[in-house]
Amino acid sequence: MSSLVQSVDWLAIAPPTLAAVVGLVVLVADLFIGEERKAVLGWVSVAGLAASALMLLPLRDGDRATFCLTGDAHACSYTADRFTLVIQFLVLGGALLAALLSVTALKDANKDLPEGEFWFLLLSSAAGAALLPASRDLATLIVALEVASLPAFALVGIKRGDKKSSEAALKFFLSSVTATAVSLMGVSFVYATTGSLYLTQIADKIQHVDGQFHTLAQAGVVLTLVGFAFKTAAVPFHFWVPDTYVGAPLPIAAYLSVVGKAVGFSGLILVTVVALPSYGDVWGPALATLAAFTMTVGNVGALRQQATRAYSAVRLLAWSSVGQAGYLLVPIASAAYSKDAEKAIGSTVAYALMYAVVNLGAFAVAALVARTSPLNRISDYRGLYARSPLSALILGFFLLCLAGLPPGIIGLFAKVTVFAAAVDAGLGWLAVVMAVNVVIALFYYLQWTTLLFRAPEGESEKHRVPAPLTAAIALTAVLGIALSGAPQLVLRFSATGLF
Repeated sequence: MSSLVQSVDWLAIAPPTLAAVVGLVVLVADLFIGEERKAVLGWVSVAGLAASALMLLPLRDGDRATFCLTGDAHACSYTADRFTLVIQFLVLGGALLAALLSVTALKDANKDLPEGEFWFLLLSSAAGAALLPASRDLATLIVALEVASLPAFALVGIKRGDKKSSEAALKFFLSSVTATAVSLMGVSFVYATTGSLYLTQIADKIQHVDGQFHTLAQAGVVLTLVGFAFKTAAVPFHFWVPDTYVGAPLPIAAYLSVVGKAVGFSGLILVTVVALPSYGDVWGPALATLAAFTMTVGNVGALRQQATRAYSAVRLLAWSSVGQAGYLLVPIASAAYSKDAEKAIGSTVAYALMYAVVNLGAFAVAALVARTSPLNRISDYRGLYARSPLSALILGFFLLCLAGLPPGIIGLFAKVTVFAAAVDAGLGWLAVVMAVNVVIALFYYLQWTTLLFRAPEGESEKHRVPAPLTAAIALTAVLGIALSGAPQLVLRFSATGLF
């Protein structure tokens, strides 16, 4: 008789576990630390996220799996393969940069934000986000999704007495809970038709579903995708994004724009390409249609932002992130039609890495401008070059990367990779839609970029840049410039190893 006791590979689960443990340490330490020393909690959290990211290094040599069925070594709940490590690097790196931005934001808030709770929630969400790409059964996948999401609701609404923040959190919460409920129904349908929650077993068993359950299986596939489509801010599940980004503290908006998307896209990839490859005729057209609508609605929404409207810079970044989500969906949809699904998925991962670096960098500069212009209007960036030349040059570089124009070679490279994935899969119509949207996006990115170098209105106020904010801006700038010099490194690094 085989043993029912499962062994635990502690090294494999170290990255998310360490983030969770540091979160608990910070929460308990908050009870014993006086108000004047609360800043220590922030630096402990930054160090914890850095240590979690460093724990990925010993795992890079090969695939590791744990929490496996005793009778089937290939059916595991947690797998640390190449795909997992790349997404965990993106998630933990994004959370680390958001934490650096948060150190300054909490200091500027002058005790309006509860520090202990803030860091506990951020670390808890990062732990859930790092767990998700390693999940290889639907139960762990949904739990990880909720562990990443529930603290994020609280972080959005954490500003005390701020109605805008509370309203944003409520919208985010209600729409997310609805999407999760629909996903759980989809998971129950998939389980009912296959008798398994493990992705590898589902991929095999769903091909042999009895004919009378075929419609139930198809419905399960579609409903399961809804929760992850919500996390990616795909249309029509995008309506929470602009208000949530505006209402949340700016570092949390940056966190959601990158880490939240990484969670959604890694979940989508695992559900579609790993668990349900035989149902590509269902999820392929659905994701292709979602991609077309998402990039179009996002770019048109960004185009309509008025420069003098309050928080228009954050709203533009929010709508831009919706448009970018459309581009990220293209290779996943292409995987349903492509002979080389791994290459298509690698294109999504490569684009996500580029987007994470430059979008976090753009939010970092936005956080800098918000220190002197709290309403963060696009018009507030006029003449930024006269006030802070280096910040203006860096933001201009990030915007050109997002637009896909030189010298932002990494942005151009990522867009060409995604475009090639659509063409190779025979989705010519989607490639055309993408090309049109890239042209639309050029207008508002270039409009904002030129504003940075215009003559300022009135006297120029110099920006004082705190050390954590300087570190975040410098780190993203160095990464963006380095990757623009050697863009092929991104594609090599993002090889998924899912198959």
